[in-house]
Amino acid sequence: MTIKAEPQPAFLGVERSLGGKRWRARLVDDRAGLALAQTSGLPEIAARALAARGIDADTLDAFLEPTLRDALPDPSSLRDMDKAVARLVRAITDGERIGIFGDYDVDGATSTALLTRFFQALGRTVSVYIPDRITEGYGPNTAALLRLKQEEKVDVVITVDCGITAHGPLADAAAAGLDVIVVDHHVAEPKLPEAAAVVNPNRLDDDSGCGQLAAVGVTFLLVVALNRALRDAFWYGEGHAAPDLMSWLDLVALGTVCDVVPLTGVNRALVTQGLKVMARRNNPGIAALADIARIDSRPDAYHAGYVLGPRVNAGGRVGESGLGARLLATGDVAEAAAIAARLDGYNKERQAIEAAVLEAALAQGEAQAGPGAESDVPVIMAASEGWHPGVIGIVAGRLRERFNRPACVVAIDGPLAKGSGRSIPGVALGPAIIAAQQAGLLVNGGGHAMAAGFTVETARLDEFRAFLDDHVTGQLGGAPPVAELGIDGALTPEGATVDLIELLDKIGPFGAGNPRPRFAFAGVRVVRSDIVGADHVRCFVTSSGGGKRLKSIAFRAAGTALGRALADPTGAPLNIAGHLQIDRWQGAENAQLIIEDASLA
Repeated sequence: MTIKAEPQPAFLGVERSLGGKRWRARLVDDRAGLALAQTSGLPEIAARALAARGIDADTLDAFLEPTLRDALPDPSSLRDMDKAVARLVRAITDGERIGIFGDYDVDGATSTALLTRFFQALGRTVSVYIPDRITEGYGPNTAALLRLKQEEKVDVVITVDCGITAHGPLADAAAAGLDVIVVDHHVAEPKLPEAAAVVNPNRLDDDSGCGQLAAVGVTFLLVVALNRALRDAFWYGEGHAAPDLMSWLDLVALGTVCDVVPLTGVNRALVTQGLKVMARRNNPGIAALADIARIDSRPDAYHAGYVLGPRVNAGGRVGESGLGARLLATGDVAEAAAIAARLDGYNKERQAIEAAVLEAALAQGEAQAGPGAESDVPVIMAASEGWHPGVIGIVAGRLRERFNRPACVVAIDGPLAKGSGRSIPGVALGPAIIAAQQAGLLVNGGGHAMAAGFTVETARLDEFRAFLDDHVTGQLGGAPPVAELGIDGALTPEGATVDLIELLDKIGPFGAGNPRPRFAFAGVRVVRSDIVGADHVRCFVTSSGGGKRLKSIAFRAAGTALGRALADPTGAPLNIAGHLQIDRWQGAENAQLIIEDASLA
């Protein structure tokens, strides 16, 4: 007899918040948190957060102080790694010319810069090619590969963050005598492209267990393996100095965070150590970006993902696709400053374009999933002529957040349409896109679980949407997704201290797979609120009986149900959920709550 598990009670009884979410305790077994607190001496609130992330007494030290010595896998465990290394060792020792074909996003730019720096350290000049997002689209194309072969006299090309589904162009390259090594992490089809080596932990026959790596993580393993092979071949010491691979971990951290892969296991170690390297400001490009973005504190995952990353990306989205890789690879401080200024300008342009597309896409999303629409629509799909393809991925992410469904945004340009999708936990979007391509519905497409891109004939857009709806409905088992907000524990305003925040920060770096701890404040009152910026609600909250006032802010909340509740002059008691950060102002440090959701108490 099968016993059906009872559903976990909603945290504080919040079944539907003002943001339309059910609050859920991240820690299912309270005893795990208590046990960790007792054995470690940590405050129970911190121990609960750690236990909710699967940490116990045996794994605590390794989690809080992750090292590459313990976490880095043997690169040779990846299928075709040794084949790739052997081909590149031959290219290096024989003086062959090496080309790098990179993607135009941050993961591709950091991967390209990492390889460029490595080969430059060996005294080798490389040819770099980054395709134009608008005119060439994603991934290798035949014309570009043949140009590298015929005009740049390249003998072997490494594709980074792309190539796994580029069957036609790679076959053309092979026919022209150009060896291609694919270094990718996107979901692979059963049939692999024709190449000298295909290094991808997400190819179906790879059992390395490294599928969570971003492309820059796979690239770093390639560099580690190549460095080891050169050392074993006694290449160093003959006028060649061995490079310091650890000095480039800032690039690995930046690409890993920006590609939103899980910050667990080896990724956690790469990012933790990489942020330390980033703080040394040895990379002129990253330093220039930090200066122009006015980062005046030690860089963390937030800075990488939300401050530096969008600027690196801006060149590929609305400007010059190769700028990001050039910035991160240059050793010239003046050149870095000039490129950073251009990217900052492109980023401002991108923000304006994005705002216009977002407004129109949200209107379509509301019509599909808003009040009065079908409540069980499995995928939000917004499409229009005239939308800039460089911002559709960002807008798709915003639609996913708003409607808690996989979302695709499609820029129609005559007979062809380019789309970008973002998914939710439990729905693997990349495999769905590949299935659509295999069914003959797409011109091309690919991706990974949480993000994907595709090109579709405009006339077949409705057919593709129906296919995607069916595929996603199957993954969900026919049940509509339930929006949930994970909560790590309950706090009072008095308990929100700088000391607690500093302790919780040791659980970072935060991102996908390791979310920032989120706490609920039960029955608090808003004692003062106002609007700052365009639409942010700033306020102070206090316990119902009075006491400490906790400075708080809810970003982009004005005009929403949350914003209206925070501005309620009656001061009705609320349950408020959010995360804590240190507010540094004029030399003082105070706790601040970033409000994410609320409910009536």
